[in-house]
Amino acid sequence: MFKLSKVNIASIALIIIGFAFTVYFGYNNYQEKKQLQKDKAELSKEIEQLEQNIAKNNQIIAQREQEKAQDAMSIKQLQEQIKDALKNNQCANDFMPSNISDWMRSGKN
Repeated sequence: MFKLSKVNIASIALIIIGFAFTVYFGYNNYQEKKQLQKDKAELSKEIEQLEQNIAKNNQIIAQREQEKAQDAMSIKQLQEQIKDALKNNQCANDFMPSNISDWMRSGKN
């Protein structure tokens, strides 16, 4: 039969140990790759949700800006209407004593 020398046994043992380490590290790499793919999917989902939230917020901001511009235009139109209504009014064209006009300005501030 075969006579195994100490060198042959050591070589076989090293090959078996090397194979065991290869299998171990291969399995660990597989598990890590699987976990990274799961993490990637979760992060992609979170990014998608954030992008949707940003789009909604941008839409709300644009709507608020439009409403603000419309309000400013309405205020300007109202001021013009008041000026037109008062331009031929005798009472509106009379001078007001300075102490009353000062009092009214201080109330405005």
